[in-house]
Amino acid sequence: MLQAPSLATTPRVRHAFFTRSGGVSQGFYASLNGGVGSSDAPEKVAENRARMAAALGVRADHLLTPFQIHSPDVVVADEPWTHDNRPRADAVVTRLPRLAIGVSTADCGPLLFADSEAGVIGAAHAGWRGALTGVIEATVAAMERLGADRSNIAAALGPTIRQQNYEVGPEFVERFLAADRSNSRYFRPSDHAGHAMFDLTGYIAERVQRAGIEQFEDLGLCTYAEPDRFFSYRRTTRSGEPDYGRHINAIALVD
Repeated sequence: MLQAPSLATTPRVRHAFFTRSGGVSQGFYASLNGGVGSSDAPEKVAENRARMAAALGVRADHLLTPFQIHSPDVVVADEPWTHDNRPRADAVVTRLPRLAIGVSTADCGPLLFADSEAGVIGAAHAGWRGALTGVIEATVAAMERLGADRSNIAAALGPTIRQQNYEVGPEFVERFLAADRSNSRYFRPSDHAGHAMFDLTGYIAERVQRAGIEQFEDLGLCTYAEPDRFFSYRRTTRSGEPDYGRHINAIALVD
């Protein structure tokens, strides 16, 4: 697993950006696939998630991820939920110790947040839709409602697809420009006419800053570029594989 130095030294916090290594899944799911929405064998996904929960110091049923819908929606985790009743959202916040909250990714931006002084943590799935529509700001606001102070919140961005591997079409560019013409700085021309290369991580960093978070760290890793280390939806699509594994990115408070 990977850790952000800024969060690793934060009191009362455990976190991890898990890679694809260390699990029991096989084939294109090899090996630490945490995606309950994948077509991987459920018992293998359950074992993988149990290993991740143990690494975070929580029970297997206390590692919580939502049913992600590429939205700005945030939920508060005040008790464990099951696979069948997990909420539809793209961010989770909590102030409960020994409850790991997380999001699954396979190119989108995983953001972990912590205000250790207030004892409030958060996790957000920041794909382009969520970032554009405000999931980052909504997560910070939800943390504040639990008692956090945004001036004390540290945030870290884990492995995410980088601009050199993220080609998009003209309708994608236009959607961002319609929201804010200055978003043009996050696009550069691609080798294909009418297309562009999108800087998702740069855009996420700007939205984090806009939310008033001054303590921000980007691990600088690309999911697409390292197939032995990371799952990637886009790489899988281009290679014609039928499915792909999902990373779990999670954070927990300790007593």
